[in-house]
Amino acid sequence: MDSTDLRTQIREFLSSRRARITPDQAGLPAYGGNRRVKGLRREEVALLAGVSVDYYVRMERGNLAGASESVLAALAGALQLDEAEQDHLFALARQSQAGAGARRTRPPATAVRPVIQQVLDAISDAPAWVRNGRHDIVAMNQLARALYSPVLAHTRRPANTTRFIYLHPDEAQEFFVDYDQVARDAAAMLRLEAGRNPNDKALIQLVGQLSTRSELFRQRWASQDVRFHRSGRKRLRHPAVGQLDLDFEGMELPSEPGLHLNIYTAAAGTPTADGLKLLASWAASQEAIDTEDHATG
Repeated sequence: MDSTDLRTQIREFLSSRRARITPDQAGLPAYGGNRRVKGLRREEVALLAGVSVDYYVRMERGNLAGASESVLAALAGALQLDEAEQDHLFALARQSQAGAGARRTRPPATAVRPVIQQVLDAISDAPAWVRNGRHDIVAMNQLARALYSPVLAHTRRPANTTRFIYLHPDEAQEFFVDYDQVARDAAAMLRLEAGRNPNDKALIQLVGQLSTRSELFRQRWASQDVRFHRSGRKRLRHPAVGQLDLDFEGMELPSEPGLHLNIYTAAAGTPTADGLKLLASWAASQEAIDTEDHATG
């Protein structure tokens, strides 16, 4: 990311967050019935953040260099940023302060150490897989490979869930029950990663490809939304076993910076728990078929 791109990111992010807050939501009087701007005015944000109007204007024009943590925290409060948005703001500020001498971050890993694969394989009753910040699938256990078979059916490697969501929308809408929410989350998570790793060439290429080929992605990307995706419910429609309403937990791997472990489970006695057992049987049968085909091939 060059300085121009960074300034654009900062400007568009701050202006989009300002536009969504009304004076009433900010606890300010709305003088006059005809406001020419959507949301708060710049001077109102400056007042709420405790900085001068000129200083806030300079920040919104894309220059966060020199902004202290206390100023950034005050700005986050004024704009009512959630945790993911605050993380994004501070990441953009670090890049702005580093300037041309920004330290290049290590690109996201595309493989795991053997011990991580051992951990995945030891989880036999739940789909478990590892992704990087670009949403490349880095490693999986057998049940995860079976669960995500529609994604893995495309031969491009590494498989990428966001590419599948946006470039194969018909298949993705069949697989993800809550496709619209999944698509929003995927773009928002990718935007968050872009703030953290702006020099990741593969990420830049991915965003460029998605922007070129998907109107929906362009809309989601332009929203400037960012989001963590740590836990929740994932509803998938598997071609072999039907719908699975799974609980998921996502966590960073401290020993593998930039990699995230996702585990899907279901409460005992539920239809989805039975579905996972059926999925395990299906996975074992598919593996046996693959082994036989390989032996005879």
